[in-house]
Amino acid sequence: MTAQQPENNVVRVTVQAMAAILGGTQSLHTNARDEALALPTAAAARLALRTQQVLAYECGLTETVDPMAGSYYVEALTDAIEARAWQYLQEIDRMGGAVAAVEQGYMQREIQRAAYATQRAIECGDKVVVGVNRFCSEEREPPPPLLRVDPELGRRQAMRLAQLRSQRAGAPVAAALAELRTAAEDPSVNLMPYILQAVRVYATLGEICDTLRSVFGEYRP
Repeated sequence: MTAQQPENNVVRVTVQAMAAILGGTQSLHTNARDEALALPTAAAARLALRTQQVLAYECGLTETVDPMAGSYYVEALTDAIEARAWQYLQEIDRMGGAVAAVEQGYMQREIQRAAYATQRAIECGDKVVVGVNRFCSEEREPPPPLLRVDPELGRRQAMRLAQLRSQRAGAPVAAALAELRTAAEDPSVNLMPYILQAVRVYATLGEICDTLRSVFGEYRP
């Protein structure tokens, strides 16, 4: 998605969705055209949905299990992706696993490296992005209509939260959070039952997360 010439994103999403379908995807999400600028408007979200529906019901793409079957090019790309994915997995294994790799900053470095290389390619013109580094409009485009969240929604939700805390029984909440904290201190314990119990007695998401943070800490890049 690009903030420049956001209408182009409709075309990008269509191509992405078609590629996913041809590749045998099991689930599909289509981004809205204005997501590089803000949360999608209702109109943009509806158009993203219609993109899926046109592909599903008008193009016949779903009538064949594997429409690209036997394509040498697609098979070669698949093999290349698999080989590069295995390289990553083997490198992570050499580091001692995913947790160790995260602690060493490996994933973050790889993301930053890829982002930097992509940005350099765009800036020097090796990678063409329509409307960004080529085929740009000299005229200043009018800004598209963007979603504006009514601040009243936040105030209303804060009031609902305050009302919930004033009406719920405090003792069961404190007990459930204490049990969750104790469970979190044991790496062998499945935390899901304790989280569900906290939810049942109306502990808030923030309270549950704060309890877990008190044990696990918070990730800092």
